[in-house]
Amino acid sequence: MAKKEVEDGSIPMDKPIVFVTRHIPEEGLEKLREFCEVEVSDYDGVIPREILLRKVEGKKGLLALLTDRIDREVMERAGPFLLVISNYAAGFNNIDVQEATKRGIMVTNTPHVLTETTADFTWALLLTVARRVVEADRFTRSALFQGWDPFLFWGNDVYGKLLGIVGLGKIGKAVAKRAQGFNMKVWYYNRQRLPQEERWSVEYQALPQLLEEADFVTLHVPLTSATYHLIGEKELKLMKKEAYLINTSRGEVVDEKALVRALQEGWIAGAALDVFEKEPQIEKELLELPNVVLTPHIGSASKTTRVRMAIIAAENMLRALQGEIPQYLVNPEVIHRKN
Repeated sequence: MAKKEVEDGSIPMDKPIVFVTRHIPEEGLEKLREFCEVEVSDYDGVIPREILLRKVEGKKGLLALLTDRIDREVMERAGPFLLVISNYAAGFNNIDVQEATKRGIMVTNTPHVLTETTADFTWALLLTVARRVVEADRFTRSALFQGWDPFLFWGNDVYGKLLGIVGLGKIGKAVAKRAQGFNMKVWYYNRQRLPQEERWSVEYQALPQLLEEADFVTLHVPLTSATYHLIGEKELKLMKKEAYLINTSRGEVVDEKALVRALQEGWIAGAALDVFEKEPQIEKELLELPNVVLTPHIGSASKTTRVRMAIIAAENMLRALQGEIPQYLVNPEVIHRKN
């Protein structure tokens, strides 16, 4: 540290030292460097636990990624001067928010900015799995294409089908709006009914009925104790044999082993996954199945969105360090604890 911290925990005149667990777009780092002494992990990949614990010591701010588990042990090692944990993600299930609140640490995230980008990608996955684009691409690259064939890579239509959306939050709504262009009937299941949203051609259904009838089921729920393995063997067996499952939410929402069986045994036609239960590990059988599209958690991976996420994460951290309330504060109750 440049100077010994004052005993009451206030920020000294020197720039506060913050740690960023992985390199993020430079626009966010530049914003931080204006007011902070910034240390960025030079580890190539997800930061190992032992390095994270060592690097967090004595820091005022921690900018983390969704791949970093920020729990009590990390906060203990950071020490009493840690004021803010800024998560470079829309979710925050990787952070023990309750523990942070107890310690007076602000937790922030980067919601909303990735809504449209993730909705776009959901549709990319849906169309890709329905029309067998990945299989056809591999076939063509392998020099197996011998000319037009009326039976070559039959897929399934999207236009006019029934779309089932599980979780009608911001991303779910954005996905539903895109369905209008495909003349799809849209059903949704949500923890609470949303009568106002039902005015624009979405219809509420209980989850079992949605699963039984939908041609495409797309998941847009946060990971909580209630949504862990929300889609398991029982739910997959309710789906039609011609139906597809798309997941761009969190991997743990789906029981991956049950999904493997569903795909192997033909309970459903196919699946498209951008997230995995034990990420980055993936069930070996999924890698071998032709009727599943797999992508490496890139739902928000447009240049515009990822840069904006970096800027918001930096702004969240700076506001907290400067004694202001961040725009995207996950645990507002921490303010009352401080006052």
